Amino acid sequence: MKRHLPNAVTCLNLFSGCLALCHIFAGELETAAYFVGLSALFDFFDGLLARALHVSSPIGKDLDSLADVVSFGVVPGAFLFDLLRQAGADLPAWLPYAGFIVTVFSALRLAKFNNDTRQSDSFIGLPTPACTLVVASLPLILAHDTFGLTWLILQPWLLVGLTIALSGLLVAELPLFALKFKSFRWQGNQVRFLFLLLSVILLLVLGAAAIPPIILLYVLLSLLTRPKAPVTQA
Repeated sequence: MKRHLPNAVTCLNLFSGCLALCHIFAGELETAAYFVGLSALFDFFDGLLARALHVSSPIGKDLDSLADVVSFGVVPGAFLFDLLRQAGADLPAWLPYAGFIVTVFSALRLAKFNNDTRQSDSFIGLPTPACTLVVASLPLILAHDTFGLTWLILQPWLLVGLTIALSGLLVAELPLFALKFKSFRWQGNQVRFLFLLLSVILLLVLGAAAIPPIILLYVLLSLLTRPKAPVTQA
């Protein structure tokens, strides 16, 4: 029985992603963003549960990737499609479809992850949930715009630039730390604890507007703390 529990949580991730899509189709982007948050939680806890119960299977790995393609691939593409449609009636009719470039690169990212033995304890390239959280934060910022960012978020050049930047980060050969705690001791987890602390502070101060800076902080901390390559003597 216990070996099926992680897969059940993965299915909840997929189900939440489907609900997010339904709300995007209905024009209810804020509600869809909350379902993305649920998907991210389920995606985190299915792996945590699998490690805690010491269970794994090829089916579980494949199911996780298939669920992620929907929740963290199709969903962010649909968000960007809808936001680009809102950005202006004078845009080329084909431009909103560019949002689904993120969907394509998310699928490539997940395929790489499944076949890359270097990513057992860290990541190479931006994880798809992190990418999706950035995109899903935009409707939340629009709905609770205490900083007057609506004009900026609905700029077509910003949305297209964000699409290109996130797509590149998904498949970049960029080493990023994973939030996987083998223990909760300070030693060996300094970067993770620092990231979590700064993230909580940013969320308390900025609310939903903190999510893009948090992901940027994640990338910057990873770059600043990655091991230096050994110097070889000629």
